[in-house]
Amino acid sequence: MVVVAYGVIIPQAVLDLPRLGCWNIHASLLPRWRGAAPIHRAILAGDRETGVCIMQMEAGLDTGPVYFCEKTTISQFDTAGTLHDRLSDMGAQAIAKAVKLAAENRLATPHNQDNTRATYAHKLIKSESNIDWQQPAADIERQIRAFTPWPGSQTNIRGENIKIWQAQVINQNNHKLIPGDIVYADAETLIIQCAQDQLKLLEVQRAGKKRMAIGPFMRAKSDWYSHE
Repeated sequence: MVVVAYGVIIPQAVLDLPRLGCWNIHASLLPRWRGAAPIHRAILAGDRETGVCIMQMEAGLDTGPVYFCEKTTISQFDTAGTLHDRLSDMGAQAIAKAVKLAAENRLATPHNQDNTRATYAHKLIKSESNIDWQQPAADIERQIRAFTPWPGSQTNIRGENIKIWQAQVINQNNHKLIPGDIVYADAETLIIQCAQDQLKLLEVQRAGKKRMAIGPFMRAKSDWYSHE
């Protein structure tokens, strides 16, 4: 039996039924990011690489021995969506490899995980999608990518509730402003001060509307910059 992203701990009595046990395709480099949201947590943490592991399931949460892992780099442009799709392809190839090796009696004995190095990828909750401008711009930019396509990262700017889908860190500070203040705005640009550095918004979404580039959004917000 093969399981992927099942979300429920399977009883040991069930795990013992198949002759070769139950295998899991897990989207992280175990023991890092055991749990429900390994892709999102890897991006949030600023990890440079991740991957998929083929593991033997046991009653614990992603604690079983690992047959092998395949790695991939997390780029500065990866979102949870792009990384999910890449890891899905890698997982399909990895499980096919594992089945072939097992059929040929060439699958190596799985190795136990180092529990002292384990971290947990707790399930996302919607309140995490709220942007805290008291955080560094780099952390917020990672949050935006980690929460794309779900649940999105939302904020309120001058009374307008918006989701931010893409942004760029600007390594500058204006110490006269507080986090969340607009640094600069014109018909094509919106830059927000963060606790450290600034964030240039590139793609946003108004409540109930479609995603759009920042230019069309700002051209409808001339009152934000016409007097600045």
